[in-house]
Amino acid sequence: MDTTSVVLGTAVLALLLVVPERPWRVLRTVVTIAHEGGHAVTALLVGRRLAGMRLHSDTSGVTLSRGRATGPGMVATAFAGYAAPCLLGLGIAALAVTEWYLVPLIACLVLLVGMLLAIRNVFGFVAIVATGAALVAVTWYVPERFQQASVSLLAWFLLFGGLRAVSELPRSRRSGRIRNSDADILARLTRVPALIWIGLFVLVAVGSLVASGALLLVV
Repeated sequence: MDTTSVVLGTAVLALLLVVPERPWRVLRTVVTIAHEGGHAVTALLVGRRLAGMRLHSDTSGVTLSRGRATGPGMVATAFAGYAAPCLLGLGIAALAVTEWYLVPLIACLVLLVGMLLAIRNVFGFVAIVATGAALVAVTWYVPERFQQASVSLLAWFLLFGGLRAVSELPRSRRSGRIRNSDADILARLTRVPALIWIGLFVLVAVGSLVASGALLLVV
Protein backbone atom coordinates (compact mmCIF):
# COMPACT_ATOMS: atom_id res chain seq x y z
CA MET A 1 0.00 0.00 0.00
CA ASP A 2 1.42 3.41 -0.95
CA THR A 3 2.03 6.23 1.54
CA THR A 4 -0.90 8.36 0.34
CA SER A 5 -3.34 5.49 0.89
CA VAL A 6 -1.98 4.93 4.39
CA VAL A 7 -2.24 8.63 5.25
CA LEU A 8 -5.81 8.91 3.94
CA GLY A 9 -6.83 5.63 5.57
CA THR A 10 -5.50 6.65 8.97
CA ALA A 11 -7.19 10.05 8.63
CA VAL A 12 -10.55 8.34 8.10
CA LEU A 13 -9.92 6.01 11.05
CA ALA A 14 -9.01 8.96 13.26
CA LEU A 15 -12.27 10.69 12.32
CA LEU A 16 -14.15 7.53 13.31
CA LEU A 17 -12.47 7.73 16.71
CA VAL A 18 -13.13 11.45 17.21
CA VAL A 19 -16.53 12.22 15.67
CA PRO A 20 -18.81 9.51 17.16
CA GLU A 21 -19.61 10.24 20.80
CA ARG A 22 -18.90 6.81 22.27
CA PRO A 23 -15.23 6.35 21.28
CA TRP A 24 -14.57 10.06 21.80
CA ARG A 25 -15.86 9.88 25.37
CA VAL A 26 -13.15 7.31 26.15
CA LEU A 27 -10.28 8.55 23.99
CA ARG A 28 -10.70 12.24 24.79
CA THR A 29 -8.54 11.60 27.87
CA VAL A 30 -5.56 11.26 25.52
CA VAL A 31 -6.23 14.79 24.26
CA THR A 32 -6.58 15.95 27.87
CA ILE A 33 -3.16 14.46 28.67
CA ALA A 34 -1.66 16.44 25.79
CA HIS A 35 -3.57 19.54 26.93
CA GLU A 36 -2.32 19.37 30.52
CA GLY A 37 1.14 18.41 29.30
CA GLY A 38 1.17 21.60 27.25
CA HIS A 39 0.39 23.64 30.35
CA ALA A 40 3.10 21.84 32.33
CA VAL A 41 5.89 22.07 29.75
CA THR A 42 5.16 25.73 29.02
CA ALA A 43 5.07 26.56 32.73
CA LEU A 44 8.54 25.06 33.16
CA LEU A 45 9.86 26.80 30.04
CA VAL A 46 8.79 30.24 31.31
CA GLY A 47 10.35 29.64 34.71
CA ARG A 48 7.34 28.61 36.76
CA ARG A 49 7.41 25.72 39.22
CA LEU A 50 5.10 22.79 38.62
CA ALA A 51 2.91 22.12 41.67
CA GLY A 52 0.90 19.12 40.45
CA MET A 53 -1.49 17.75 37.86
CA ARG A 54 -4.82 15.94 37.95
CA LEU A 55 -6.78 14.11 35.25
CA HIS A 56 -10.43 13.29 35.89
CA SER A 57 -12.73 10.59 34.56
CA ASP A 58 -14.98 13.22 32.96
CA THR A 59 -11.97 14.02 30.69
CA SER A 60 -11.26 17.32 32.45
CA GLY A 61 -7.91 18.10 34.02
CA VAL A 62 -5.97 20.71 35.94
CA THR A 63 -2.31 21.69 36.10
CA LEU A 64 -1.07 23.88 38.93
CA SER A 65 2.12 25.89 38.82
CA ARG A 66 3.73 28.48 41.09
CA GLY A 67 5.07 31.83 39.99
CA ARG A 68 3.80 35.27 39.08
CA ALA A 69 0.02 35.35 38.85
CA THR A 70 0.17 37.70 35.88
CA GLY A 71 2.50 38.53 33.00
CA PRO A 72 3.57 36.93 29.71
CA GLY A 73 4.67 33.67 31.34
CA MET A 74 1.24 33.08 32.84
CA VAL A 75 -0.45 34.03 29.56
CA ALA A 76 1.73 31.56 27.64
CA THR A 77 1.03 28.84 30.19
CA ALA A 78 -2.74 29.36 29.99
CA PHE A 79 -2.76 29.50 26.18
CA ALA A 80 -0.66 26.35 25.75
CA GLY A 81 -3.34 23.89 26.84
CA TYR A 82 -5.67 23.95 23.85
CA ALA A 83 -2.79 24.57 21.46
CA ALA A 84 -0.73 21.60 22.67
CA PRO A 85 -2.64 18.63 21.14
CA CYS A 86 -2.78 20.36 17.75
CA LEU A 87 0.88 21.41 17.74
CA LEU A 88 1.93 17.98 18.98
CA GLY A 89 -0.07 16.42 16.15
CA LEU A 90 1.68 18.75 13.71
CA GLY A 91 5.08 17.77 15.09
CA ILE A 92 4.29 14.08 14.78
CA ALA A 93 2.93 14.59 11.26
CA ALA A 94 6.15 16.33 10.24
CA LEU A 95 8.07 13.11 10.92
CA ALA A 96 5.36 10.50 10.31
CA VAL A 97 6.34 9.81 6.70
CA THR A 98 10.09 10.05 7.22
CA GLU A 99 12.64 7.58 8.54
CA TRP A 100 12.47 9.40 11.88
CA TYR A 101 8.82 8.53 12.49
CA LEU A 102 9.49 6.84 15.86
CA VAL A 103 11.30 9.85 17.34
CA PRO A 104 8.11 11.71 18.38
CA LEU A 105 6.79 8.55 20.07
CA ILE A 106 9.94 8.28 22.17
CA ALA A 107 9.73 11.99 22.98
CA CYS A 108 6.11 11.53 24.06
CA LEU A 109 7.12 8.63 26.31
CA VAL A 110 9.73 10.82 28.00
CA LEU A 111 7.12 13.51 28.59
CA LEU A 112 4.67 10.97 30.02
CA VAL A 113 7.28 9.78 32.49
CA GLY A 114 7.76 13.38 33.57
CA MET A 115 4.00 13.79 33.96
CA LEU A 116 3.89 10.73 36.21
CA LEU A 117 6.13 12.56 38.65
CA ALA A 118 3.64 15.43 38.81
CA ILE A 119 0.32 13.55 38.77
CA ARG A 120 -1.66 13.73 42.00
CA ASN A 121 -4.62 11.36 41.57
CA VAL A 122 -5.19 7.68 40.82
CA PHE A 123 -7.23 8.12 37.62
CA GLY A 124 -4.56 10.39 36.19
CA PHE A 125 -1.84 7.89 37.04
CA VAL A 126 -3.74 5.03 35.39
CA ALA A 127 -4.55 7.13 32.29
CA ILE A 128 -0.93 8.14 31.77
CA VAL A 129 0.36 4.59 32.31
CA ALA A 130 -2.20 3.21 29.84
CA THR A 131 -1.28 5.83 27.24
CA GLY A 132 2.41 5.13 27.78
CA ALA A 133 1.83 1.39 27.43
CA ALA A 134 0.14 1.96 24.06
CA LEU A 135 3.11 4.02 22.87
CA VAL A 136 5.55 1.35 24.08
CA ALA A 137 3.57 -1.29 22.20
CA VAL A 138 3.75 0.71 18.96
CA THR A 139 7.42 1.58 19.41
CA TRP A 140 8.76 -1.85 20.30
CA TYR A 141 6.19 -4.55 19.57
CA VAL A 142 4.08 -3.54 16.56
CA PRO A 143 5.53 -4.97 13.31
CA GLU A 144 7.60 -2.40 11.46
CA ARG A 145 5.27 -2.31 8.44
CA PHE A 146 2.44 -1.10 10.69
CA GLN A 147 4.43 1.34 12.82
CA GLN A 148 4.36 4.21 10.36
CA ALA A 149 0.60 3.87 9.94
CA SER A 150 0.21 3.93 13.74
CA VAL A 151 2.23 7.15 13.96
CA SER A 152 0.13 8.73 11.19
CA LEU A 153 -3.03 7.67 13.05
CA LEU A 154 -1.78 9.29 16.25
CA ALA A 155 -1.00 12.53 14.42
CA TRP A 156 -4.47 12.68 12.85
CA PHE A 157 -6.15 11.77 16.15
CA LEU A 158 -4.44 14.60 18.02
CA LEU A 159 -5.21 17.06 15.22
CA PHE A 160 -8.89 16.15 14.91
CA GLY A 161 -9.23 15.64 18.66
CA GLY A 162 -7.63 19.00 19.42
CA LEU A 163 -10.01 20.70 17.00
CA ARG A 164 -13.05 18.98 18.52
CA ALA A 165 -11.95 19.92 22.04
CA VAL A 166 -11.71 23.58 20.99
CA SER A 167 -15.07 23.43 19.21
CA GLU A 168 -16.71 22.09 22.38
CA LEU A 169 -15.41 24.93 24.53
CA PRO A 170 -18.09 27.59 23.75
CA ARG A 171 -20.93 25.15 24.44
CA SER A 172 -19.30 23.94 27.67
CA ARG A 173 -18.93 27.54 28.85
CA ARG A 174 -22.57 28.33 28.05
CA SER A 175 -23.83 25.24 29.85
CA GLY A 176 -21.74 25.98 32.92
CA ARG A 177 -19.90 22.66 32.69
CA ILE A 178 -16.64 24.62 32.48
CA ARG A 179 -16.75 27.57 34.88
CA ASN A 180 -13.15 28.72 34.64
CA SER A 181 -11.83 27.77 31.21
CA ASP A 182 -8.43 28.68 29.82
CA ALA A 183 -10.15 31.32 27.67
CA ASP A 184 -11.68 32.91 30.77
CA ILE A 185 -8.32 32.89 32.56
CA LEU A 186 -6.71 34.53 29.54
CA ALA A 187 -9.49 37.13 29.43
CA ARG A 188 -8.82 38.07 33.04
CA LEU A 189 -5.06 38.18 32.47
CA THR A 190 -5.19 40.31 29.32
CA ARG A 191 -8.63 42.00 29.28
CA VAL A 192 -9.08 40.53 25.82
CA PRO A 193 -12.53 38.84 25.58
CA ALA A 194 -12.64 35.08 26.00
CA LEU A 195 -14.26 34.66 22.58
CA ILE A 196 -11.17 36.19 20.96
CA TRP A 197 -8.97 33.64 22.70
CA ILE A 198 -11.28 30.84 21.59
CA GLY A 199 -10.93 32.16 18.04
CA LEU A 200 -7.14 31.98 18.39
CA PHE A 201 -7.42 28.40 19.66
CA VAL A 202 -9.46 27.60 16.54
CA LEU A 203 -6.86 29.24 14.30
CA VAL A 204 -4.09 27.13 15.85
CA ALA A 205 -6.17 23.96 15.51
CA VAL A 206 -7.20 24.57 11.90
CA GLY A 207 -3.75 25.83 10.91
CA SER A 208 -2.08 22.76 12.41
CA LEU A 209 -4.54 20.48 10.62
CA VAL A 210 -4.00 22.15 7.23
CA ALA A 211 -0.21 22.21 7.62
CA SER A 212 -0.18 18.55 8.69
CA GLY A 213 -2.32 17.55 5.74
CA ALA A 214 0.12 19.28 3.41
CA LEU A 215 3.09 17.57 5.06
CA LEU A 216 1.55 14.11 5.07
CA LEU A 217 0.03 14.19 1.61
CA VAL A 218 2.72 16.08 -0.27
CA VAL A 219 5.58 13.97 1.06
